[in-house]
Order: sequence, then C-alpha cells, then structure tokens
Amino acid sequence: MKNKIVIALSLVTFLTFGQAKKPTLMVVPSDAWCNKNGFMAEVENQGMKMKIPDYRRALLNDELQMVIAKINTLMADRGFPMKDLQAGIKSLDQDNAEASIKTGKSGSSITESPFDKLKRSAKADIIVQLTYSISTTGPKKTVTFNLQGLDSYTDKQIAGAQGSGKPSFATEIPVLLEEAVLSQLDRFNVQLQKHFDDMFANGREITIRIRKFDSWDKDLDEEIKGDMTISEVIEEWMRKNSVKARFTTSDATENMMFFEQVRIPVYDEKGSASDARGYVRKLQKYLAAEPLKISSKLTMKGLGQATLILGEK
Repeated sequence: MKNKIVIALSLVTFLTFGQAKKPTLMVVPSDAWCNKNGFMAEVENQGMKMKIPDYRRALLNDELQMVIAKINTLMADRGFPMKDLQAGIKSLDQDNAEASIKTGKSGSSITESPFDKLKRSAKADIIVQLTYSISTTGPKKTVTFNLQGLDSYTDKQIAGAQGSGKPSFATEIPVLLEEAVLSQLDRFNVQLQKHFDDMFANGREITIRIRKFDSWDKDLDEEIKGDMTISEVIEEWMRKNSVKARFTTSDATENMMFFEQVRIPVYDEKGSASDARGYVRKLQKYLAAEPLKISSKLTMKGLGQATLILGEK
C-alpha cells in the first residue's frame, strides 16, 4: 500500500512538472551579429544619434530566417511557446501609434526605441539573442554560437549558452547550428525555466518613475492625505499592491521618485500577462480618484518601464 502511495505521488509530481507553464520566447539576432553583418540603423534619441539593430532589413537575409526558424523549432519541440520575430514586426507595422514624449521638471525626456516598441507589441517573456558565425577549413564547416536569454521586462540576462560544433561536411547552416546547439540546449532551457518559476513565486520585475509637470502647482513633498505626503501615499500604494511588498525606492525628491525591482503578478485577474502599463494604470486611477484627485500622464518604454507624470493628462 505504501509503495502505491509513493508511486501515485511521484506520478502527480511528474504530471505537474510536465504541465508547468513555460515562458514565451522570441528569438532575435544579437546587436553584435547585426553590426557585423551591416544590419544597423541610425536613430536620434534625446538629441543624440545612436545605432540600433535593423531587424526588418536583417530578416531579408535568407540564412538568418532559416537559422531563427531552426531555433524556434528546437525550443517549440521542448514545449516553449514561441513568438515569431517577423510576425512581431508585421504586427508592429500595423500599429503606427507613436510613444508619447513628455518633458519633466528635470528637463529629461522619455523615449521608446523601435526594439522597445517591438517587445511591447510581441509581449514575449524572454528575448533570446542569437549570435553565430561560420568558419571553413577545407571542405568542412564549423559553426560557433552564443545564445543569451534576456528578461524582456528588465533586459537582464537570465540564461546563456555558447559553444562550437564539430567540423562537418554539411552545407546547410541550420543543420550545422542544430548539431552545435543541441548539447547546450537543455542546460539553457533549465536556466530559462528557473527564472520563470522565480517570477511565479516572487512576481515579475519592473521599474517605475514618478515625475511632475512644470505647470503643476504641487510637489511630491506636499501633504495631501492627512499627515501623509504625496510620495508617502504612492509608497503606501506600492507596498499594498506589489507581490510580497517587494520594491526598492532608489531615489526620491520633491520632483521625482524612482522605484526599481518592483515585483508585480505574472498574470492579471483576466489571466493575461501583466506589464508595467497595466500595473501603473491602477496607480494612476487611484491617484485620480477622491480624495486625491491628481491627474497624470502615463508613458511607456517596452514592457517593464513606466513613467507617471503628475499634474496633467
């Protein structure tokens, strides 16, 4: 009887693990690969010119398309839901709404890069950046690769795998890549799942900035609710609404507040993936209601960075 119970419990554990929800992934060519192969675009960000990967142009490269498709297949075979980069770009093209740019009292502006917009549109939990190169020795080819798993909300690396395949007579690059990647893929996947499991237990990480418009006749040190200042009211809301009250107030002045490592639920009440916009929207509604009646403007950068500018809509 005891053995039957042990077997039954083991079966339940196996089924539960096998049905564990996995993070959604999107594979993109790394900045290094795009730069090496001439797929960079120049954009202006806060008055300064900078280079960013041009994924739209890079995907005209047939080899890259096949390589991304191969990685997508390998990960999908292991149960990971995949977001396709090309489909994500097409979806983004259909939504031409530009991110708002507002100037706060500090004079700094909030901008959103094309990649931030892509992440917000695709809503993948993890971005897998791929770098690969091919070397030839006689009739044989060798592929060297690097996979970096980045939390799409924080851009922090949470998994990595790199290596080189054995010299091969194979001519198809996806075949060479598969042979090289397979030996490292399971360890990489374990790292991805470990990060996602931590998010389920402790919440997804985002950052929040609070600023004020120049035209607003108040500041964050002003008392507005009993003997509490506006900044104290906001911190109290954060304590009540973050997972396990986990967040860090990295900076706070009369004109701004900066919260890092803010933990929010992975999914909202409707079962949709949570993001900084949905979370801070609740704070925005709270501040706008009686008795506070503080209007504000919400701007976004990607999935995990939100700025709430107080004083106007």
